[in-house]
Amino acid sequence: MSSTYSRLKHVVFGRPLPSERLEHERLNKKTALAVLSSDAISSVAYATDQILFVLGGAIGMAAVSYVLPISAVIVGLLVLVGLSYRQTVFAYPNGGGSYTVAKENLGEMPGLIAGAALLTDYILTVAVSISGGVAAITSAYPGLAPHTVGICSLSIILLATVNLRGVRESGAAFSVPTYAFIVMMLVLLGVGAYRYSSGHELVQLTAALKVDPSLAHKHAGMSPITGFALVYLLLRGFAEGCAAMTGTEAISNGVMAFKAPAQKNAATTLGWMVAILAAFFLGVSFLAQHYQVMPTTSETVLSILGHHVFGGGPLYYALQYTTFAVLVLAANTAFADFPRLAGILANDRFMPRQLAARGDRLAFSNGIIALAAVALLLVWMFKGDTNALVPLYAIGVFVCFTLSQAGMVVHWQTTRDAGWVWKAWLNGIGAIATGLVSVIQLVTKFTTGGWIIAAIIPLIIIVLRKIHKHYTEFAEEIKFSGQSPINPLHHTVIVPVNGITKATSGALVYATTISDEVIAVYIEVDKRDTQRMMEEWDAWDIGVPLEVVPSPYRSILKPLVEFVENLRMVTPGELVTIVVPEIVPKKWWEHLLHNKTALYIRTAFLFKPNVVVTAIPYLVGHAYRLREWMEHDQYIEEDIDAEAAERKGGDSSSAA
Repeated sequence: MSSTYSRLKHVVFGRPLPSERLEHERLNKKTALAVLSSDAISSVAYATDQILFVLGGAIGMAAVSYVLPISAVIVGLLVLVGLSYRQTVFAYPNGGGSYTVAKENLGEMPGLIAGAALLTDYILTVAVSISGGVAAITSAYPGLAPHTVGICSLSIILLATVNLRGVRESGAAFSVPTYAFIVMMLVLLGVGAYRYSSGHELVQLTAALKVDPSLAHKHAGMSPITGFALVYLLLRGFAEGCAAMTGTEAISNGVMAFKAPAQKNAATTLGWMVAILAAFFLGVSFLAQHYQVMPTTSETVLSILGHHVFGGGPLYYALQYTTFAVLVLAANTAFADFPRLAGILANDRFMPRQLAARGDRLAFSNGIIALAAVALLLVWMFKGDTNALVPLYAIGVFVCFTLSQAGMVVHWQTTRDAGWVWKAWLNGIGAIATGLVSVIQLVTKFTTGGWIIAAIIPLIIIVLRKIHKHYTEFAEEIKFSGQSPINPLHHTVIVPVNGITKATSGALVYATTISDEVIAVYIEVDKRDTQRMMEEWDAWDIGVPLEVVPSPYRSILKPLVEFVENLRMVTPGELVTIVVPEIVPKKWWEHLLHNKTALYIRTAFLFKPNVVVTAIPYLVGHAYRLREWMEHDQYIEEDIDAEAAERKGGDSSSAA
């Protein structure tokens, strides 16, 4: 069974890699752009939609006149945050991003707030990106809409599997779809701008909408809402559009994933990402405004633009397929950074230490599996609806932005490196800007789902602190100075037996090697068997006493536990070792035909002080095979002796 499982594991996940291969698993700039920037770049597939959904629901087609100015403000904020994170890349080459910066410069609690916000954002990144990608496919094929949750779930499982194969293999797998999407977006924006400049596409669009061309822009500029209500509405649209900035921090979190020189490569990749995202976001919003595009619940902005620019031909479907692919792969940013952040938190004793361990393929396997499980739960709860998930999105991101930039201000004031004044000013302006956006995000999204994030982040912080408290108390409890004497305890070994078998014999042999006081314990379930057992034991006569413990209710565990407890009460400080004979069948299915008494005994004594449980396995068929090998070796020895004798005889004849 184990060999079959190992072969299957190697086929699916690849063969284990030695630790020295870790350096070779790092990413170059082109691959890192696909792995760490797909989240940010792919957000152009839904960011413009979210602005128009918010505004269009209140002011109709007039919303398109605001989408480009709002997008331009977001892009300006994106550039500011990108410049700030570029400084973080050089200041913190070991990664960790917002959590590390905030913890080292602002204190433990700000660091935990940033860590909790980042963990929440990474989980939502997977759910939103996968749901958005599936929405691109269901826009092209509406018949698949009822299977949205299933397609989302399958995509998450596939993505987790690829990531479990290792960083380099996942990067190679994800590079092609990411760059294919970039090419299709360049074609869409280029052809769309050309057709708009010719005026041909706009006439077709307004005719299809049955709107007089001369009234199209006029209608778009009219808004039934004015004053404070309009300002609040625009702020809501701005808050939703800020989803385009999610993933900006991924590169600063993952500097360690880059090949040397890691900092320079990370900074260059960050610049590429910001430039591509800014161009695509502005381009999509420009076309949406001038082509009067409004998304629907069944079709995205990119899908509508694809219809108008490409028609229904192969290029349209290529756009939808690559959009689906890059949105699914955008979740890979979270699969790359969530496990790494969880590992850093685990090393700081704020998360389970298993999350800090690398798997066979040098990936943080436990973190990948945990992220996939929570994302699957979210997709199921929200039925894979991007519009329902996005209001929860981006709130945590801007909290991280703010804490990171504020931490960098303190960092520059402390280190006073060359040019620290203007660097501190840049980070300070970034902190103020992203702090204001955080407030806008929380206020405008609170009633539409933002309250969930406002509640979850404090809960995560409480859990992190509880885990840290456990590890601190645990370390204190097991700490040993090494200066106090080790006093030997009286040691009694108990061997539970239910008959005289080879397994019993093996357990007794081991027991007699570790103590002079060995007691065999027989739990009496049926009195008729007890007499036969006692007679066979006396006949065996091995010098080990047999204690018969009655069990009127036919339980094995309870009488055994009571016997051990009574023994420990009679002799304070008694150390008891229970040596359990365990029969191991040859085939996996044969395990189903036998009781797991040995397992139950180990579990029953797990929390008992001064009690050690040792299982002595007896492998069925092992003794037979060993005998065959011994006989085979004996035959070989006899053959060798015969050949030697013949050779000796031949030599004697020659001599004669």
